[in-house]
Amino acid sequence: MQNSSFIKELAKGCRTVEDVQEKLRDLFKDTLQEVFEAEMDEHLGYEKHDTAGINSGNNRNGYSKKNVKTTFGKTELEIPRDRNGEFEPQILKKYQTTSNQLEDQVIAMYGKGMSTRDIEDHMRDIYGIDVSPTMVSRITDKIMPMVIEWQSRPLDRVYPIVFLDAIHFKVRQDNRIINKAAYSVLGITMDGHKEILGIWVGEHESSKFWLGVCNDLKSRGVEDILIACKDGLSGFSEAINTAFPKTQIQLCVIHQIRNSLKYVPYKYRKELMKDLKKVYQALTIEEAEFAFEEFKEKWGSKYPVVIKSWENNWVELTTYFQYPRGIRRMIYTTNVIEGYHRQLRKVTKTKTAYPSDEALVKMLYLATLDASKKWTMPLREWRECISQFLIFFGDRLDQRDVG
Repeated sequence: MQNSSFIKELAKGCRTVEDVQEKLRDLFKDTLQEVFEAEMDEHLGYEKHDTAGINSGNNRNGYSKKNVKTTFGKTELEIPRDRNGEFEPQILKKYQTTSNQLEDQVIAMYGKGMSTRDIEDHMRDIYGIDVSPTMVSRITDKIMPMVIEWQSRPLDRVYPIVFLDAIHFKVRQDNRIINKAAYSVLGITMDGHKEILGIWVGEHESSKFWLGVCNDLKSRGVEDILIACKDGLSGFSEAINTAFPKTQIQLCVIHQIRNSLKYVPYKYRKELMKDLKKVYQALTIEEAEFAFEEFKEKWGSKYPVVIKSWENNWVELTTYFQYPRGIRRMIYTTNVIEGYHRQLRKVTKTKTAYPSDEALVKMLYLATLDASKKWTMPLREWRECISQFLIFFGDRLDQRDVG
């Protein structure tokens, strides 16, 4: 009966949902104020206006105002102060901690690729909280300053190997859905660890676009890249030759093979691959060139497009022949960055399109943080590789880089 009377009293004058929320907000505020006063009494050891406070060494010293976000909207609270500046209301601290934990939950679910609807359902089922799409967006927007800071953080002076690749998504722009690429740059540090140097979203790749990426890396402290490994990214070679003229470029051999097989009927692929292996698995560049001449002689008339592609890309396809087995194994394919992109796909596969570039970047940033948690160990056989890098690039490395 008491609850019924209380609710009737609370409902007086309420005509809309907003009226109810305002009443609840005021009730929430008044209740917190009472708790603050009780906590202050306990902190000081005496109640307000009690003579026990005279000459006690500490007493009340007015109030400070604090705006707090609640389920019912923003409300201004008056926090009691003590003269010694030691009082901190524990209930507010716990309330804010709980709010932050719930926000962290929303961000974590968003980062795992859950849809806004799934997040709404999860928060309602587990916590009994209604979370609107607008609220999810507002919460995840809080990570944008972290994204900007991450994308502009200082980088190492030199990276022995850098891998570049693109992963494509559908993004809404100007009331239509278009294809966009997220271009990732994955660096291998001097101690053999993987590090995502940045992610850039763009519609068209070109030498101008890639020069912007290279200049971004330079502005963040990168002075040298020894070897850059890429798939067939348009304009990259020209850009990196401008920004990092000493960098050697290795085109992904596996991608080249896949592209070649597109033009070959299935019944001839096994035989053609047997001959092609003699080219890319050769021990020396001379052996590879000889094997390629034989390959051209046998298959050139049937598949001239395949031959022309290998000839056009020959210089960048055969960079790895300059190095011993350790470095060769690292650079002849872009498998390292493709593995990272597979991790991104696990998170993004349920999303048909993103409402904006910003929404896509938020998702990729969170997925990258999650993926990189597992990158605690250096690449296999890295000690062998770094020893070889020091021999081949000793004039471009110094003690600072080796550590």
